Amino acid sequence: MRICAATGNAGKLRELRRILEAQGHEVVSQKELGITIEPDETGTTFEENALIKAETICKASGLPTIADDSGLCVDALGGAPGVHSARYTGNHADSDADRYNLLLRNLGGRDDRAARFVCSLCCAFPNGDVLTAEGTCEGTILSAPRGENGFGYDPVFCVGEQTMAEMTDAEKNQISHRGKALEQLEDFFKTL
Repeated sequence: MRICAATGNAGKLRELRRILEAQGHEVVSQKELGITIEPDETGTTFEENALIKAETICKASGLPTIADDSGLCVDALGGAPGVHSARYTGNHADSDADRYNLLLRNLGGRDDRAARFVCSLCCAFPNGDVLTAEGTCEGTILSAPRGENGFGYDPVFCVGEQTMAEMTDAEKNQISHRGKALEQLEDFFKTL
């Protein structure tokens, strides 16, 4: 199936493309289609924001469109940064390091560092049908970043002995929130 990926995030696009192409799909980004719309993420949940993006870009592209809204939820911070993960510093243009360093400052010396990555995926089809999937990945927040791979909060999010930024792409895809959601979505595709 030819699928439009509704994201301007290069890291998410790489992961979506890598996983979906391995499942046999052709992935084209909204940028490659010349679509410059940036839908306002006004939802209060990951699922609501994914739906807003998928439906908006589906209408513009005329293709089945996958959108992802994902983020990091830290127990000791009441689930923050949550749906505001990309705008945690208040400025979407800030770097990943700015965001995870703010997170580390906000956690301070707390012992409870349990966290999870959450990914809600929505695939909107031109006929109005919608599929949704969600994946989570449990871990802990370190006190300092480690690793050179990945993006976002990956350098401070640890699963077992490794941060997401220390894992290979293949290792990360097997356990990540996005990988789990995409696997679930692929199972739904098989029923169409």
